[in-house]
Amino acid sequence: MAKPPSRQRQIVEAVFFDRYKKGDSSIQFSRPDLFDACEKHGIEPLANMGDGALYSYRYRSKLPQKILDTQPSGKEWVILGRGISQYEFRLVSKSNITPNASLITTKIPEATPEIIKRYAFSDEQALLARIRYNRLIDTFFGITTYSLQNHLRTTVGTIGQIEIDEIYVGVDRDGRHFVIPAQAKVGNDKIGYAQLYQDLAYCKEKYSSLVCRALAAKFMTGGTIALFELTIDGDSVKIVQEKHYDLVPERAISDEELRAYNSRAV
Repeated sequence: MAKPPSRQRQIVEAVFFDRYKKGDSSIQFSRPDLFDACEKHGIEPLANMGDGALYSYRYRSKLPQKILDTQPSGKEWVILGRGISQYEFRLVSKSNITPNASLITTKIPEATPEIIKRYAFSDEQALLARIRYNRLIDTFFGITTYSLQNHLRTTVGTIGQIEIDEIYVGVDRDGRHFVIPAQAKVGNDKIGYAQLYQDLAYCKEKYSSLVCRALAAKFMTGGTIALFELTIDGDSVKIVQEKHYDLVPERAISDEELRAYNSRAV
């Protein structure tokens, strides 16, 4: 017997198809609309209708297949916030931000405390910890950075409630100040438009005088860490730069490898 669809899926499908017309590229709805959909379609409401019904579809999971089937070629639906308890299904260019397997990998002496490796609660936390303790953001951007806060939950006027995995501030040799929102992805979690959109909006609203450089990190096979600097161009996620790092014992970096690193163009 087929497993019945989750209430979360039923609610999201109901809200979408109650409003969708072929050719739409934007569908706006609100938190009360979630309750209206439950009443109309006989679905038991979730305890937390805002986060409960939408969170995983906004940041982690694929939308239900019925919704995906309406996507034109090269486009995808994302759920964005539009203010407090206001949301939007928006059709954007499909993003496929995955590590480039052909890119060279740089070895970095491992500086993560062993006790942190042992007790990190999840792969995502382990990834963020390795980035932090090994100062990979400094290495990647060539600036001095400091972790300001992790798992930041706040609000943005144009979006509503958001959550950022970790946020850094930094300074370069010329005295310029930077704000760096970082998102960490593991396993099948996708680096996508919605997270980047909200990270950039937060920095624009809260840190308008700082240079914003958005970072995404992902574990690759074997523990290699892929770092991306990302931006939004129109309705597309674009890669500004990408680097790969292996964290290894110091003795695992040979003199030959050091000479090769020294010969790379600056």
